[in-house]
Amino acid sequence: MIHSNYSDKDGFMYKNKPEVHVEQGEQLKLTIKRLGINGEGIGYYERKLVFVPGALPTERVIVNVVEDMSNFIRAELVEILTKSADRIDPVDDYANDVGGFELENLAYAKQLEFKRDVISDSLEKYQPAGYRKYKLLPTIGMDDPVHYRNKATFQIRNDGDKIIAGLYKHRSHTVVDLKTAALQYPLTMKVMRAVVAMIDDLKIPAYDEEKNAGIIKTVVVRAATATDEVQVTFITQSKKLLKKHQLLERIAAELPEVVSVMQNVNPGKTPMVWGDETLHLAGKDKITEVLNGLKFDLSARAFLQVNPQMTEVLYKEAFKALELTGKEKLIDAYSGVGTIGLSVANQVREVRGMDTIKDAVDDANSNAMKNGIMNAIYETGEAEKLIPEWIDAGWNPTALIVDPPRTGLADSLLDTILNVAPKKFVYISCNPSTLARDLVKLTRKYNVDYIQSVDLMPQTSRCECVVKFNKK
Repeated sequence: MIHSNYSDKDGFMYKNKPEVHVEQGEQLKLTIKRLGINGEGIGYYERKLVFVPGALPTERVIVNVVEDMSNFIRAELVEILTKSADRIDPVDDYANDVGGFELENLAYAKQLEFKRDVISDSLEKYQPAGYRKYKLLPTIGMDDPVHYRNKATFQIRNDGDKIIAGLYKHRSHTVVDLKTAALQYPLTMKVMRAVVAMIDDLKIPAYDEEKNAGIIKTVVVRAATATDEVQVTFITQSKKLLKKHQLLERIAAELPEVVSVMQNVNPGKTPMVWGDETLHLAGKDKITEVLNGLKFDLSARAFLQVNPQMTEVLYKEAFKALELTGKEKLIDAYSGVGTIGLSVANQVREVRGMDTIKDAVDDANSNAMKNGIMNAIYETGEAEKLIPEWIDAGWNPTALIVDPPRTGLADSLLDTILNVAPKKFVYISCNPSTLARDLVKLTRKYNVDYIQSVDLMPQTSRCECVVKFNKK
């Protein structure tokens, strides 16, 4: 079981506040007892929690104190005195330096166990009705859990007189230059490194966060793995993109797989990666991916799971849980570009979906037409507002599938679901903690048949799962 007595800052509660204090830079000897929800090792120093990224259960370690908080200590791994039998060599040298590689040190079979345990721990925390009787099925994993990420979002910065591109070091805004990344689909890295070299050669100013100056903040490379079409998006401080024409000419000449080049404008210091305005620079404005035999056009900001191979597995599990007969009126909530609803449209009577992002809804309706699907329609808006409107107009849903962001379902949508209470209901979750929270309300009218975890992001602490309900 994964330990859940974190501080409120990390989303957990403490029973007792330890009166233990250490100094930054002090070294401690610990035994790691378990993994935390973010994949970090957890040990104790005089009964005070210590979080150690890269450390594994059963290991005896020496750590360096990074930060002493009131209820816990953050530390970095210095030396492993006793190694876990489940430790393996990470496929990336910087696996413990940046986010998104948290479990590369852990044998893959143990990663799959960890992800089911994350769900169990979240249920234990929120305790929805009947949670101890829920059937938690073994996590479905990949045969080869590398080279799966179809999208790279790398920060662009100056390092002396050269341009670097990569991800932030843990709990900092220091960019680690990623020249390789074993989790990325190889084509994304080929294009990323070539584009970064062009930016460097052309001396296009990279963003300087301290001075809030420069031009290119981020480069996003997305590849459609079924077609090998690539889209490059430059996220910039302003509309001005110095040496734009030279850059586009080089991309066209040197990277024929890049069929779409976009620019997104995101001015000023902000934690948000994307801004509101997206400009079309060259080629097509979308690329085409294939899922479940259907073609999906993707605009720059359209959401798509980063692992197309396991996305098909996830959807298959969701559709199996719905137990469709062909007569259903299905709601596809948080629909994005329509990948879920359109993939199952041939198994139901009608699909209606919604999303709050207009570009995604436009893509969804376009994708329906592109695939000759005539029984699906998507609207822009919030599910909790559109569903009652549809019902008032005489359209009554009999099945519902939700795939919300990590924040889970809004309270207003939970209330709407309980009021409408369709007989068939499946919840796809990418965050076991908010799922368990939502289940507290949902179990007023639904029983949980089972929860099937699916590993869409191997080597990371992220977990996706499918919840099959039956109506009480």
